[in-house]
Amino acid sequence: MKLAVHASGEGPRTAILVHGIMSDHRAWHRVSAELEAKGFRVLAVDLAGHGASPRSRRYTPRGWADDVVETVTPLLEGPPDLVMGHSLGGLVASLAADRLAPRAAIYVDPAFAFPRGIRGVLFKVGFALAPRPRRSALVRWNPRWSPEDVDIELATLRDWDKRTILGFADSRPIVPPLRLVAPSLVVLAERSLLITDAAAAGLRRLGMTVETIKGAGHTVFRDDHARFMHVVEEWLARHVAQTERSTATTLPSTSA
Repeated sequence: MKLAVHASGEGPRTAILVHGIMSDHRAWHRVSAELEAKGFRVLAVDLAGHGASPRSRRYTPRGWADDVVETVTPLLEGPPDLVMGHSLGGLVASLAADRLAPRAAIYVDPAFAFPRGIRGVLFKVGFALAPRPRRSALVRWNPRWSPEDVDIELATLRDWDKRTILGFADSRPIVPPLRLVAPSLVVLAERSLLITDAAAAGLRRLGMTVETIKGAGHTVFRDDHARFMHVVEEWLARHVAQTERSTATTLPSTSA
């Protein structure tokens, strides 16, 4: 399925951004602007059932990832420089990264796990039955969000197909990556809803860098945007620049 994609920036590097459930590309507005300023062309998708993208008869993590790959591949001249995903988008980005082979990946409080047992059942039921929140509730739950982010969330909720929740009916596909496809950064909320200490340790053993933003909730980049971008930019400067240098040294010389 071809998705709606918001393209911005004209830099030499390309970043693909994948939002979380109930959201769309608009959630990344400040992140996109800063990446553009750092020389990225940004491709921010709306997953099926979100934003301006089509609705699907059946939602699954693998299906969402297939849509992302189908949509962005014609827009790329080579491997993307960065794939970034939040929550559900983190899981989808990890599945897409297996095929897109990005130079770097960033996962923001990703859905790499799901509560087990009765807690998991209650989590799903509560999520499915809860009405779309009003502005007052969003402000109360997210005191560190800007008024603009509250407005965006209300708009994205209006455009969201609640049937996407069925994509979590079977939680077995909600697992961390099995291999490291690129230098990877995981940015967690102080009290992540989805990543336990044990799960974070497993990601580190896989070779990922795991950072926690103190005081930030699930939407880390909205709760503490400045700190989030500092962590992202510092990590990119270290790891991506290092990868680019390594690649350059392996290229055959064209000098006589």
